Amino acid sequence: MTSTTSELIVASLAQRPELAAVFDDFPGSWPEFMYHDPITEVLYDDLIRAHPESNLIAIDPADPSAPLARACVFPFNWPGNPDDGLPPGGYDRAILSGAADLATGRARGPIAVALEVTIRPDRRGSGLSGVMLRELRRHLPTLGYRSLVAPVRPNRKHLRPHEPMLTYIARTRADGLPDDPWLRTHVRAGATIVGVAPMSMTITAALHEWRAWTGLPFDVTGPVVVPDALVPVHCDLEGGLATYVEPNVWVHHRLT
Repeated sequence: MTSTTSELIVASLAQRPELAAVFDDFPGSWPEFMYHDPITEVLYDDLIRAHPESNLIAIDPADPSAPLARACVFPFNWPGNPDDGLPPGGYDRAILSGAADLATGRARGPIAVALEVTIRPDRRGSGLSGVMLRELRRHLPTLGYRSLVAPVRPNRKHLRPHEPMLTYIARTRADGLPDDPWLRTHVRAGATIVGVAPMSMTITAALHEWRAWTGLPFDVTGPVVVPDALVPVHCDLEGGLATYVEPNVWVHHRLT
């Protein structure tokens, strides 16, 4: 699958294997602490390499060395109907499921999970996220998938770190669409919000690491509001550790 517009090409890594060399070239796309989820560090790259047919990349044909966006999608062996609920583990749970599939040779089911849709920071707000969702919805059925689910990281939740995710996702505009732009993009593309994944990603690290990642002192036991974190990080001064448990929002795109 290759899709071309006047300004970009969107292709899978199976279609354009040479672009695997720049698939990770998105500096500054995430806050530093997000790169230290231990499950991601150990298992994520192998999943990308194992599923080039479902991982998409967008490039400007005039400058293919600087990718504009990417979508990381893998099979997700979830036994039920996604509309009836998805696991509380969210992001980490999906990675562990994919890794188990690779280790055991388990057959792929009809559900794919989008763990990431990343836009180059200087191209955010240009509509590329909607383009990538549209391309996924068009491409994945050709691979036999009937559903696409995603543990979405709402892109303005960090501005309300103390608000429960359930009340945050209930915020809507006058037109009934979600107030959060990234959730709104999914709903406009055809997704249904299924529910919250309350422990989608867990990052526990020594206080000196959190200080290095954030520039914050982490010198008092209790919640610490960290820039770009969706909820406060819990600091345990006596234990010398801090833990971040990120909630995400499960959405379901029906593809057929």
